Amino acid sequence: MKLTILGCYAATPRTISNPTSQVLEIKNRLFLIDCAEGTQVQLRKSKVKFSKINHIFISHLHGDHFYGLVGLISTFMLLNRESDLTVHGPKGIKEIILLQLRASGSFTGYNLYFNELESKESQTIFEDDRVVVKTIPLKHRIYTNGYLFQEKNLERKLNIEAVENYNIDKVYFNKIKFGGDITLENGTIIPNSELSFDPQVAKSYAFCSDTIYNEEIIPIIENVDYLYHESTFLESEAHLSEKTMHSTAKQAATIALKANVKNLILGHYSTRYGNIQLFKDEAQTIFQNVQLADDGKEFDFE
Repeated sequence: MKLTILGCYAATPRTISNPTSQVLEIKNRLFLIDCAEGTQVQLRKSKVKFSKINHIFISHLHGDHFYGLVGLISTFMLLNRESDLTVHGPKGIKEIILLQLRASGSFTGYNLYFNELESKESQTIFEDDRVVVKTIPLKHRIYTNGYLFQEKNLERKLNIEAVENYNIDKVYFNKIKFGGDITLENGTIIPNSELSFDPQVAKSYAFCSDTIYNEEIIPIIENVDYLYHESTFLESEAHLSEKTMHSTAKQAATIALKANVKNLILGHYSTRYGNIQLFKDEAQTIFQNVQLADDGKEFDFE
């Protein structure tokens, strides 16, 4: 699992920083999370193979989280994309995007689907044999969701040496990977524990941007490996966080502590601050394992 931060600052793009967008690589899937202005440029700078992005997750319909979406959709068309693209986001996103495409006489040569969200309860919105994605209902000025990404580790790892020693045919490898015992021709049963190793522990990542301090999300994000939580303000401007329905670095750390997450990534910084190290310093008074998001930064989840 690998996270690439394309942008992580609040409100407006600047020459030195970009608003929210990030790419999560998980089980050979590429998911785009939010798509602010400048996302395409950042994708290219980060050398992300964005043609492999088949699902885009938009948290809410404030411009610093989705104004780059129609441009990316159009670029996919110009690059002769053929594979399907699904956009998950709040109800209304389909109308907005299709209106822009119609007004500009644009079209897509690929299937464009919209999964519009309205529920204020956590729900599974994507699942395949490798990954499951659930919403994290947040509290902001408009309808907003975070997203929880979880690996599925169903397959065990083959013990090649043991399999070869017992001269087991390849046709039984899948059975072994999914926990099955093997019966040899002489009737001897070889337990799966001798033929395979335990799978790696499944990893998880929670994206929570643009929300007031909200303990209701704790049961959803409990024990995740990495939590990205917005920290627009420091405690010295806590009155602004309440007014704008954002969080402080200290509040983000408190959520991380109460949810027993392993690592906290801070982001969505207000550009009023000249040094983002201040956010880490404040958060670490509550929770120790804190990292700072920054444009272009990569996190390898080991």
